[in-house]
Amino acid sequence: MKDETTGQEDAAQDAEACAEALESLDRISLDEIAFDDSGVDVQDEPETEAQSDDQDAGDVEPAEDEANHEDTESETGNQPESDMGEETVLLDSLPAEDSLTRELPGLGSAPAVDETIAMGDIPLPSVPSAHEAEVRHRKMSPKRRNLMVAGIVAVALVAGGAGYAAWNGYQQEQAAAVAANAHTMMSVQIGVHAAGLDCSTGSKIPVQVSGQDADGSSVSETLYVDEHGRGIKLLPGDYTLSIAASPIAADGTIYTVPTTKTQVTVKSDGQDLSAQATFKLKVPSADTVTDDQIDAAAKYAEEGGASSAAAAKVLQQAATARRDAAVNAVSAQKAQASRDADARHKATDLYQLDIPVEWYGKVATWQNGSTLCIYLGDDANTPLVTLVAVREGESFTPDEGDTVLGAANLGNGYTVYASGPVYPYVVPQTINGRTQNPVSTYPMDTAIELVELTTGNRYTYSQIKNVLVGKDGKADAATKLETDYLAQILLPSIKAQD
Repeated sequence: MKDETTGQEDAAQDAEACAEALESLDRISLDEIAFDDSGVDVQDEPETEAQSDDQDAGDVEPAEDEANHEDTESETGNQPESDMGEETVLLDSLPAEDSLTRELPGLGSAPAVDETIAMGDIPLPSVPSAHEAEVRHRKMSPKRRNLMVAGIVAVALVAGGAGYAAWNGYQQEQAAAVAANAHTMMSVQIGVHAAGLDCSTGSKIPVQVSGQDADGSSVSETLYVDEHGRGIKLLPGDYTLSIAASPIAADGTIYTVPTTKTQVTVKSDGQDLSAQATFKLKVPSADTVTDDQIDAAAKYAEEGGASSAAAAKVLQQAATARRDAAVNAVSAQKAQASRDADARHKATDLYQLDIPVEWYGKVATWQNGSTLCIYLGDDANTPLVTLVAVREGESFTPDEGDTVLGAANLGNGYTVYASGPVYPYVVPQTINGRTQNPVSTYPMDTAIELVELTTGNRYTYSQIKNVLVGKDGKADAATKLETDYLAQILLPSIKAQD
């Protein structure tokens, strides 16, 4: 009984130590842990009565029974009873021949070494039966049970706290990573199209960026990209992109700046935004480039688009020279066109007209009063068309071998008649052995030129000869070719003289 009392005292001390540890752990109060002891108390009451009855019965039992009982407990090593009533057999109760003592081999008559394992002094563990477990549970005081449950809860809380700490640490790491990314410059690429631009020799394209980064800070700056759209670095955020000015190519090319603006969201490094932001820079006619466009392009080239201010200055000079050369060329063309127009413009006392552009430089004219003849090159004997003004009511008869090719009413009482040979018919007949009576014969190169001039290069000589006319001659078809063409290029320009 002494051992049992000592065990109970140790258990009580352990329970108190556990209670103190629990109180110090996050200051968890046992009062905050609710337990339903009603069921336990109900079960303990019969046990208490049973113990009281046992004590009463013990008072009348002989002392001898107590002694026998204590001896039995001593012999059994304080082992609990099993459900089947079987006794636990100890090793020290085994027969001598079953002892673990043996002689070491090879020692002969040497004293035997006793290697007996003193298992008899150590009771073998046994699994308590369901009845014993229930008895122990009933004998356990409510305070001790509460302490044990509190210990389990405390362990669970500690384990849960460790898990929460790990999860919280992971969350903090993720938040730190996001925060770090929010403050990390991200390289992005946009789409640009600028024909002939090489930013290694010219200037880069200035891109105006405005918006807010991930911290909510406002952004407004100019960044520069190459001909592939690379060069922009931004913090994560939402931005609006537009082209600030034209770059300058090495040859001085200035581009038309698109007016479009595009909104993008920067999320990660190396992000390709060309699907959302693509800008096309077209090349205008060089003579239309203004000083303001050149100055703006040079300004951005100097501020970051070019390798240096000196390089930007060289590009500006190239752009100015290219524009000036184009303006001079256009001016020269206009001056020449004016001279040509003057040369093509012809006038008589009754009407005026313009020689067709297709004929200019290939024909010449002679004039007599209100009669004007247009002939081939410097051969006055090869007229293409002769123009004659006739008063209304008077008749007109062309020269022998000529055909009336058209007429233009001046509106002042006169009509201008156009007449001449039908070369698409005459020339093939002449080359083909003079099956008809041609006005004259022509060398092949002259024949080809006459056909081309009178048909506006719509048909070749071979087509005229072999298809449209042929050997047997088709004057109506050939005439229509020439009259249709003259009606388009010559007759509309005939106007009454001012």
